[in-house]
Order: sequence, then C-alpha cells, then structure tokens
Amino acid sequence: MIIRPKVNQFAILFTLKGSIAKRIALRALMVTLLAAGIVLVEILHPSSFTKVSATPFTLLGLSLSIFMSFRNNACYDRWYEARKAWGEVIVHTRSVMRETQVIRESVHRRPLLLNLCGFAHSLNARLRRESEAVASAAWITPKLDAEVPDYSGRILHQIGEQCGDLQQSGELSEWRYMLLANHLTSLTQAQAVCDRIKNTPLPFPYTLLLHRTIYLFCILLPFAMAEPLGWLTPLFTAIVSYTFFGLDAIADELEDPFGRDENDLPTDALVRTIERDILFELGETELPPVLMPVDYVLS
Repeated sequence: MIIRPKVNQFAILFTLKGSIAKRIALRALMVTLLAAGIVLVEILHPSSFTKVSATPFTLLGLSLSIFMSFRNNACYDRWYEARKAWGEVIVHTRSVMRETQVIRESVHRRPLLLNLCGFAHSLNARLRRESEAVASAAWITPKLDAEVPDYSGRILHQIGEQCGDLQQSGELSEWRYMLLANHLTSLTQAQAVCDRIKNTPLPFPYTLLLHRTIYLFCILLPFAMAEPLGWLTPLFTAIVSYTFFGLDAIADELEDPFGRDENDLPTDALVRTIERDILFELGETELPPVLMPVDYVLS
C-alpha cells in the first residue's frame, strides 16, 4: 500500500510511485502511435478517408465510463472488505490477550498466544499462496502436519483445545471460556471472508467484455477525431487511453487485495502489529521493529 505525504499540485503531475502509468504505458503509447498514423493517412489521402461521426463515440464513451465505475466500485469494495476482515483479526487477537490475563501460569498462556500469532502468519501466507506451515513454524506448539487441510483453521482448533484444557483444569471459568470461544469463532469468520475474496474473483465474462470494449473504443476513436482535430488527435487519444486503461488496471490490482502489488493491503505490517502486541504481552523487551514504508510502499 502506498503511504506518502500529500504532494503539491505540481509534483502530483510527475509522481510515478503508486501510479498506474508504468503498467499501461506501452498500451497507451501504441494507441497514440496508431492515432498519429491515422492522422498522417488522413492528411496525405483525404479523399480516401471516410469521415466518421463522433456522436457514437460520445454515447459509447459515456456508457463505458458508467460500466467501468461499477467494476471499480466492486473491486474497491473487495479491497475495503479485506481490510475490515484483517481489522477483525487484530481486534479479536487483542481481545483474547485481554481475556487470558487471568491464566496464572505463563507456561499455559504463552503457547496459546504464540499459536495466535502463528495463525496470523499462516493466514497471511495462505492468502498469498505461500506455505502456511513454513510461515507459522516458529510460532505454533505443538507442530502441525503441513499437509492438513485448512492449516490456519487447524491452528484455531488447536487454540480452542488449549482453552478447553484450561477450563477443565480450572484455570479458566466457564463463562470466560465461552468468551474466548466466541473470539475464536470471529477469527474463523474473518478467515472465511478473506478466503471468499481470494477465491471468488469477479465474473470473467464481465471483465472480458470491458477489456475488449476499452481496446475497441481507444483504437477506433482516432478515426472520428482525425479530420476535425488534426495533429491534436494523438494528444487527446493519449489522454483518453490513459484514463480508460488506467481505470481498468487499477480495478485489476484491487480485485485481489492480498498480493504484493504496490496498492495491495499491507498484510505484512498488520501481522507485525499482532506479533509485537503478543510478544509485549508475554513480557518480551526486544520487539521486532515496526514495518515502515520502503520507497513509499508499505508491504
């Protein structure tokens, strides 16, 4: 995720970090060169150049803008819902930390909280298609078989068993055990939300239709602008293609908010927050440093 101070009106025109311009530069350049070629043909052979009305492009551009805004809103909703789910993970992790303060023996409380930290690492790796077992190996006790289904869920199951053992031994009252069980259920729900977002992309035909329409619009637009605008056509084509290609590329990034693109969620930083909270709660004095943006990018 891009974290940077507010830039002034002049600098914002030339800011590339976090901009989508690098991803769409080649496409926009190709369409602009095509527009220049069409203008050249119109100037050299005006008699063979068919005049095209701009009215259909006005209507098509307006419709395309509306449909693209629907897609971008849907993708942003996915991004924001994923951020709220990770917020729930942090909230319920801290709630478990507070509810387990009554456990007198640190030998019982420490592995429970470390397992909770292991769950955060495992969930982060799961959403990035990385090894959950490797990511959580330094935290969970006892170790789990790397081949178990729903590895992150099994860590929560293991924490639930630990809470159950503490309730049976009298370390936890029954009502406090129920509170902890509710927090673990909420963590399971947050995991399910993240899994749903990760494993359910936007309908492909809808995305494909917009992709094709954007390309057709940007390629055909110079034919309507070449005769009335002349050599201004490549400039206006570049502006229109930058806008449409850019909105399309932004939606592609936001559709999967758990990756490593510049505008994806900073899940590594969120996991580090959980890690620091738990280690501090366990009395550790040397905490891992807070993750800071590197070249304005917080991972």
